[in-house]
Amino acid sequence: MILLAALLAATVVPTPQGALRGEVTADGRHLFRGIPYAAPPIGPLRWKPPKPVRRWQRTRDATRSAPSCPQVDRGWNTQAATFASEDCLYLEVATPDLTPRKRLPVMVWIHGGSNYAGGGAGTIQSGMVRNGVVLVSLQYRLGALGFLSHPALTHEGGGASGNYGLMDQQAALRWVQANIAAFGGDPANVTLFGESAGAMDVGLHLLSPGSRGLFAKAIEESGTPGFGTPPRSLTENERLGILIAAKASIPQTATALRALPVARLIEATEAVEVPGLADKSFIWLQAVVDGRVLTEPPATTLARGGNPAPLIVGSNARELTLHGGIARASEAIGEAFGSNAAIARKAYGVDTIPVADPRLGDLDLILSNDITFRCPVTTVAAARTRAGQPVWQYQFDYSAPDAKPVTHGSEIRYVMTGAQDLEAGAPPMQAYWLAFARTGDPNAAGLPVWKRYDLATKTYLGFVNGGPKPGNDLRGAVCGLRSAP
Repeated sequence: MILLAALLAATVVPTPQGALRGEVTADGRHLFRGIPYAAPPIGPLRWKPPKPVRRWQRTRDATRSAPSCPQVDRGWNTQAATFASEDCLYLEVATPDLTPRKRLPVMVWIHGGSNYAGGGAGTIQSGMVRNGVVLVSLQYRLGALGFLSHPALTHEGGGASGNYGLMDQQAALRWVQANIAAFGGDPANVTLFGESAGAMDVGLHLLSPGSRGLFAKAIEESGTPGFGTPPRSLTENERLGILIAAKASIPQTATALRALPVARLIEATEAVEVPGLADKSFIWLQAVVDGRVLTEPPATTLARGGNPAPLIVGSNARELTLHGGIARASEAIGEAFGSNAAIARKAYGVDTIPVADPRLGDLDLILSNDITFRCPVTTVAAARTRAGQPVWQYQFDYSAPDAKPVTHGSEIRYVMTGAQDLEAGAPPMQAYWLAFARTGDPNAAGLPVWKRYDLATKTYLGFVNGGPKPGNDLRGAVCGLRSAP
């Protein structure tokens, strides 16, 4: 009884906002869910920068996850879409030790989902916590609630609107800086990492002045700022907001926008056509230069280096298919390769009978993944290397026995699950990620050497069957033709 009482007492953590009671797992991990890091962004706070949380007096139950942010059910996100609320600015924390002798590295995860779907619940169950890191998973406003701009909002916002979801993430990172020591974490050693849209957002925080000092290292899995698409100006994003309000049949005022039921807002967003955007799923994946979070085009900041944090960046051998399929190949090449389109068409064999690659797939997959993932990854790696910042590039191309070919998100299992829980021969991605979180370098004893990206050899590490394998100049013959976004 005495031991049980001591164990339960250890689950209570004081924070400036109030005490939190979590739970302890059988293997000694401490889990805390549903922690508010900002005030509910509802009513007059819809489309406003996140506000501080009100202090609570009694110990707050932190054993249950909070609702996800409102979103459309796409099939893969049914649970998040079903259990959703506009009051969704919460995070979760897992730690192996509340009072370690030395403060532990912290890893903060940003979930993917095209910035219009997904949630933060469940990530803290990751086995990486057993290996000596504090893991944080955050939620942020999605879709139009998180990224809409509108002239009326810009007027009341002092000349800026949009990117509220990114501001939420910054608020969560500020919460980590202020509170994570109470969970055994080191606020000076925070690694920000994410996948897909989450990786894009990580990349944008490397470029945003407001994110400076909130993390020390970064990992982008299958995502870069804008995924290689040109950024939107504030005016362009405002035009999209006007179209959404028109679809919802409401006056073009901030009051009418805030009074709009969430379901009607989502319905209007689903119905609108985005000018100049072929793939509707990219509606909230173009970086928006709003004037507050992003003050200039990402490529401009990237050329100067941005936040000088060490970076791991990479993609999977097969990610997603080209919007519109092979029938749109010529158009997509023209958009992506500009004046080099004719050379690129020849390189891809568009005017002949293209031959599928046994690992990279058919023309549809190869072209889509070069344009959206592989070439933008190389662009980021090269730019940050030119700025003198350490970068490690990778490509994930491992298939488990009897498993389907690699696809978008395949690597997450190998990042979040420890080697002891995986099949023999699985890629040691978590070991590299943990080494990077501890030291800022993914190399560690017992791991094959992963050389930094350099402009001469353009080296990368392939996570393939048979063990990690180094390579050089990934898809360089075509990525070298790529027009800068």
